[in-house]
Amino acid sequence: MSFPFINSIISWFLKKRKHQVELFLKYPIDVQKELLQKLINFAKNTEFGKQHHFSSIKNYTDFAKNVPIQQYESIEPLIERCRKGEQNLFWPTPIRWFAKSSGTTNSKSKFIPVSDEAIEYCHFKAGKDMLCLYINNNENAQLFTGKGLRLGGSSAVYEDNNTYFGDLSAIIIENMPFWADFSSAPKQEIALMSEWEIKMEAIINETINENITSLVGVPSWMLVLLNRVLEKTGKDNILEVWPNLEVYFHGGVNFSPYIEQYKRLIPKEDFKYYETYNASEGFFAIQDRNNSDEMLLMLDYGIFYEFIPMSTYNGENSTAIPLSKVEKDVNYAILITTNGGLWRYLIGDTVKFTSTDPYRIKITGRTKHHINVFGEELIIENAEEALKAASNKTNSEVKEYTVGPIFMNGKENGAHEWIIEFKKPPKNLAFFTEMLDNSLKNCNSDYEAKRYNNMTLAMPKVHQAREGLFYDWMKKKGKLGGQHKVPRLSNNRNFVEELLTL
Repeated sequence: MSFPFINSIISWFLKKRKHQVELFLKYPIDVQKELLQKLINFAKNTEFGKQHHFSSIKNYTDFAKNVPIQQYESIEPLIERCRKGEQNLFWPTPIRWFAKSSGTTNSKSKFIPVSDEAIEYCHFKAGKDMLCLYINNNENAQLFTGKGLRLGGSSAVYEDNNTYFGDLSAIIIENMPFWADFSSAPKQEIALMSEWEIKMEAIINETINENITSLVGVPSWMLVLLNRVLEKTGKDNILEVWPNLEVYFHGGVNFSPYIEQYKRLIPKEDFKYYETYNASEGFFAIQDRNNSDEMLLMLDYGIFYEFIPMSTYNGENSTAIPLSKVEKDVNYAILITTNGGLWRYLIGDTVKFTSTDPYRIKITGRTKHHINVFGEELIIENAEEALKAASNKTNSEVKEYTVGPIFMNGKENGAHEWIIEFKKPPKNLAFFTEMLDNSLKNCNSDYEAKRYNNMTLAMPKVHQAREGLFYDWMKKKGKLGGQHKVPRLSNNRNFVEELLTL
């Protein structure tokens, strides 16, 4: 059977799903209401369902009244019991898999339950939809004439008490259907290697002679891989290694700081970039149009959504609203109820809706990753918008960064301290700092007010990090690769202090 024929068959199969997507585009609120009731009915005889009177819940109002908003610490005791072998605690079917996640460089790990339903009807379904939406937008796509290079987590899967835990990407690879494994590279044994640097070398050795047509992975780590591919092959750009490469599916971090580097590595005018939004807790959104910076909220993956305006956010004591009540351009914390047994769970991410017909979103940051020491309410979206503007004005490129506060000491005002590793440094760091400060004022009125006449906040302090500083820092913490991300903003100086002394 020829590769073009295989490409045509798989493309036809994936396109059929588009009709189901159109259903929730047309009836989003009905789809979500029906989904919530299905989840409640399915789990009403679990320990959690009985405790919160699921059998009496008839609508969203009952649900919000009976079930409290929860963070990981609230449900950790139930999860630990499940990890030790107890079942029917918060989900009726057996939970055998747990996605180990820290989210940042914090040492404390979370073990997110991953049910068979979540694997099949959320994560696998999303993987197919990612391809479906891309193929529907690009009729001449030739993805399946070659293979997709997947760059997953650096942790293997481990067994404990007859349950299994590891990076979500490792769990997905372990459960992947044969057809998906057949069309992916590297092979499973390499994809699941736990030692990041050995794995990187093995991936390169396996794939440099393959026909790679797509890339999937976190932008920061994929950049490391692609640069090493060029070092290994001696080529000038990635298309000289993989001439049929046509799309990069990315997610996990904001892509803006990396786009120019990718354009140089992959100098192809019609090359496509597709953003996805997934986490250990579920797969939430996919870019559904070419050349867009918005993602379509996927409403039929077994996830019921609620949202908390960040203007009134108070953790578990917040008041949430359903999807039907959201408005455009408001910063919301996401609350999810899932077919993995998470009930009204705060995942810690914030988003804004760019459209409510259909529901499209942009990720704006994290509920905990912001700086508000001085009332400036600086979020990741502000930081990255300002970095992009400052980089454009100084002909520089940012590779990695983190920001922490400089606290007032009685004599001096507070400030923000930035540690930035540049791919291409500015000729004048002081001018870059000035442009960064001006850009922050332009995109955040609270920051601008606190900077007025240096009354509360002084000019930012920017350090130009040595090459490889962030990589060395993550390596020291055992956080290389996959889903591990450099923390961007913090209300304390822990990350800044560690980096300054490394």
